[in-house]
Amino acid sequence: MNTNILAKSLALSALLGLATTGHAASSNPLEAKGLTPVGAELAGNKSGTIPAWTGGLPANQATMAEDGSMVNPYADDKVLFTITAENLDQYRDQLSAGQLAMFERHPKTFTMNIYPTRRSASYPESVYQNTLNNLGKAQLQDNGNGLIGFNNGVPFPQPENGLQAIWNHMLRYRGDSVDMHLNQVIAEADGSYREILKQTVWNFYPSIEGLEDDHNLLYYYKSKVLKPIRMAGEVTLVHEPVNQIAEPRRAWKYIPGQRRVRRAPNIAYDNPAASSDNLKTSDNIDMFNGAPDRYEWTLKGKKELYIPYNSYALYDRNVDTADMIQPGHINPELVRYELHRVWEVEATLKDDARHIYGKRTFHIDEDSWQIALADLYDSRGQIWRVGMAYSLQFNPAQVPWMATEVFYDMNSNRYITNGPAGSGDNSLIFGKTASKTDYTPAAIRRWGR
Repeated sequence: MNTNILAKSLALSALLGLATTGHAASSNPLEAKGLTPVGAELAGNKSGTIPAWTGGLPANQATMAEDGSMVNPYADDKVLFTITAENLDQYRDQLSAGQLAMFERHPKTFTMNIYPTRRSASYPESVYQNTLNNLGKAQLQDNGNGLIGFNNGVPFPQPENGLQAIWNHMLRYRGDSVDMHLNQVIAEADGSYREILKQTVWNFYPSIEGLEDDHNLLYYYKSKVLKPIRMAGEVTLVHEPVNQIAEPRRAWKYIPGQRRVRRAPNIAYDNPAASSDNLKTSDNIDMFNGAPDRYEWTLKGKKELYIPYNSYALYDRNVDTADMIQPGHINPELVRYELHRVWEVEATLKDDARHIYGKRTFHIDEDSWQIALADLYDSRGQIWRVGMAYSLQFNPAQVPWMATEVFYDMNSNRYITNGPAGSGDNSLIFGKTASKTDYTPAAIRRWGR
C-alpha cells in the first residue's frame, strides 16, 4: 500500500476518533475543534444532507489518463430532484442571489439537477502539514495586501475576516504547476459561439528553480493561442507577486504580426481579460485574483448552498463544445449540483476606488477554499454578471479545481467559458518544474514563433 495513503488513512482514523469522543485532547488544534486538515467542518449537517468529510476522493480513484480523460467516480449517482422556475420558492434559502437571477432571466430553460453530496475534495499530506504550520504564523500585512509567515498550504484555516478568506482562495494549492489546453468559448445570446484554444502553463513558487529567495512571488504564468489560426502564436506572460501593491504584477504580450514583446501593464483589476470580448475582467480569472485593495471585505459567515460540484460530465472527452453551449447558459443536463457549506464573503467597492463592479459576493467551498459562485453587481446595485466554477477533483495529483468556469452576463444574455472542457484529447499535466529562464520575454518570443 502507498505509504502516503496509509499515513493519510491513519491520520483520518485518529481524527474521526476524536470527533466521536467529544473532540478529546489533541496536539492538532484543527482536529481538536472537529475541523478537517484545511479548516472545514468535519461533521455533516444535522439533517444529514451534507455528510461528514472522510478524507475526500481517494487518490487512486478518478485518475487522469495520459490523454487527459478521466472516469466519473459518481456516474451511478441519481438525480435527487430538479430545481426549476416553478418550484423555486422551496429552495430559495439554498441558492445565491446570482442563481436566483439566472432563474429569473431564463425561467423556461435554466434548471438545477441536485445530486447526493460527495465531499470529494482532498489535498496532498504536505498541504495539510503546511496548513497546520501556518496556524498562528500567517499574518496579513500592508493593510491586507500581502502576507507573511505562510507556507504552501491554507494560510488561514480559521478565517476571522473576509480578507483572510479571499487569500485562502488565492493561495490554495493548485498542484505546484499545471500545463493544460484551455478552451475559451464566447457564446452569443442565440447559442452561436466561437472558440479560442490556448496552451496555458502555471508554475507556482515552489516549482520554479532559482527563485528560493523571492518570497513575494506567487506564480509565473504563460498562455499561447493555438486556434483560430488568425490569432495563433499570441502569447501572454505574467509574473504574479503576492503583494501587488508593494510590487505590481508584471505582464508582457507577444504578437506574431509585430514580432516583438511589449509590456502589458493593464492586465489587472477591471481591464478586460485577454480575448474575452469584454465578458469578464482580468480579476475574474480563476473567479478572483490579484490585489484586493479596491474593496472592503466582509466575512458574512457560512451558508448551505447548492453549488456546482464533481463536474465530471463537463470534463468528459466525449462531450464537445456543441453539446455544452446553449442559448443563455450551458446545458443544464451536464451540470451536477450538490449541497455544500460555503463561506460567504462580500466585497464592497471603496469610496475612493474605481472598478466596474460596485459589489461582489463570493461563496467559497469550505473543503477546497475555491470560490464556487460569484455574484457581481454594477454601480446601481443590480446583478450584472454571475460566475460559476464547475469543480472536480483531479487525481492522482489531489488537486480540487475546475472543469470550467463560466461568467454569465445578465444584460446581454451572452457568456464566456474557460476550462479544459471540450478540448478533445489534450492532456493536463501537474507537477512539472521550470526555471525562471522559461518565463522571460525572450522565452515567450521563441515560444510564440
